Amino acid sequence: MVRFGELFLKSEPVRRQFMKALVNNIRAALSSHQIDCTIEDNRSRILIISEDVSLLIPIVRRIFGVVDIAPAILTEPSIKSLSGIAAYLGTLHLKPGMSFAIRARRDQVPGFSSQELGALAGEAVLNAVSGIHVNLSEPDYEIFLEARKEGGIAYDTRICGPGGLPYGTQGALLALLSAGIDSPVAAWLMMKRGVKVKFLYIDTGKYAGKDCYTNVLRNFAALSHWTPGVTLQLSVVHAEAFFDQLMADAEPRFRCVLCKRAMLRISAISASRHGFPGVITGDNLGQVATQTLSNMVTISSGINIFIIRPLIGHDKEDIIALARRIGTFSQEPGDTSCGVLPPKPATSAGQDTIMEMERKLNSDAIFQEMVHSAQRFRALNGEVTSVGSSHPAKNPNAGPLGAPCDTDEKKVSYKKNEL
Repeated sequence: MVRFGELFLKSEPVRRQFMKALVNNIRAALSSHQIDCTIEDNRSRILIISEDVSLLIPIVRRIFGVVDIAPAILTEPSIKSLSGIAAYLGTLHLKPGMSFAIRARRDQVPGFSSQELGALAGEAVLNAVSGIHVNLSEPDYEIFLEARKEGGIAYDTRICGPGGLPYGTQGALLALLSAGIDSPVAAWLMMKRGVKVKFLYIDTGKYAGKDCYTNVLRNFAALSHWTPGVTLQLSVVHAEAFFDQLMADAEPRFRCVLCKRAMLRISAISASRHGFPGVITGDNLGQVATQTLSNMVTISSGINIFIIRPLIGHDKEDIIALARRIGTFSQEPGDTSCGVLPPKPATSAGQDTIMEMERKLNSDAIFQEMVHSAQRFRALNGEVTSVGSSHPAKNPNAGPLGAPCDTDEKKVSYKKNEL
C-alpha cells in the first residue's frame, strides 16, 4: 500500500494529473527491475499487488511523491474480517508482557465507527494472545486497520518514502553537479518537488583534484536511484582552456568569483539550448568566499537565467544529514581540491571590477564551443553509461543509498547492494 501526501490538497483536475504521473512513475520503476505487478489507484491509496512484496520495498520507497509504503493484507472492509487479521498479526508478533495499539480508520463504510473498529479489533488481539496489554501512547507493537469502500487493509509496518511531488510534474531545470556535498543535495530537493533535472558538470581539467571526476559520476549514479526507471542525463563540459586563461590573466583574489560566474554563464548557454528556464546550484549563504551575500549579488548580476538556490539558508549539518540519506555523502572523498583557489579569495568583489575582467577574458565564444562539444552520460537505476557506448562508465559503486527512517529501522533492514 502506497500513501501520498499533499496531492490531496490539489484541485480535482490537478490531483488526477499528479496521481497519473505518480502511478506511471511507479509502473516504470518496477518495470525497469522486471517486476510483474498490478497497480490499483483507489483515490486515497495506491495498491501494488505482486507475488513478492519484499522486492517492491527498496524501489517504491525512493519514488518522489510517496509518503510511505506498507506491506499489507487485503480483506473485506468489515469489523469481523479486519479483527480476524489483527488477531492473526498479534499472534505472530506479540509475546506475554508486550503492549500493543490498534490504529483504525474508516472511510465511506457504513455500520460502525473507527473507534468501534479499533475497540473490537483490540479485543480480538487480547483474546488471541495472553499476557499482553493495550498502550496507545508508546506501544511495543502497532497494527493499522483501514476500512474503505474499496476494501479492508491491514498492516503493521510503515516505511518512509521521500514525499514531495511526482517527478516530472513541475517542468525541467538544469542542475550544476560537482564532486562535493552541496550540489547533489540541492538537485535532489528540486527533484523531490517534481522538477525533472538535467545535470551539468564543468570539468576544470588539471585544476581539479584527481578524484573529482569519479566523485561526480558517483553522485550522478546515486541520484538516479531516486528516479527508478527514469534515465537521467549529464553533460560534462571540459573547461580547462578557460581556466588556463583565468590563471594567466585574472587577478588571483578574484578567480573564485570569475569562476562561479563562468559556470553560470556556461549553464545559461546549456539551459537555453534545452529550453530550460533556470539552473539549480548548491550555494549556501556564508559557507565560502563566493557565497557571501555581496559576492552572490556580483556573481548573479547580468546572468541571463533564473538561479535557484535550495540550500541558501540550510546549516551545513543539515545538508550533510540529507547527503547521507540520499547516498551522495562520502566519508573519504579523496582528492577534490581546486587548483584555481587563491590563498586569499575576495569576499566582496565589486561588480564593475568583475565585469571589466570578464571583458578582458573575452570567453563567450569558447563557452559556446565547450557546451557544443560536451561529453554526455546517462544513468539508470544506479548504472552510468557514456552516450554512444553500451558499457558502464568508470565509476565506483555508488555506495549505500540511505538508511530506513527511524520509525521503520528496527523492522526493515537491507544490505547495501539491495538499497
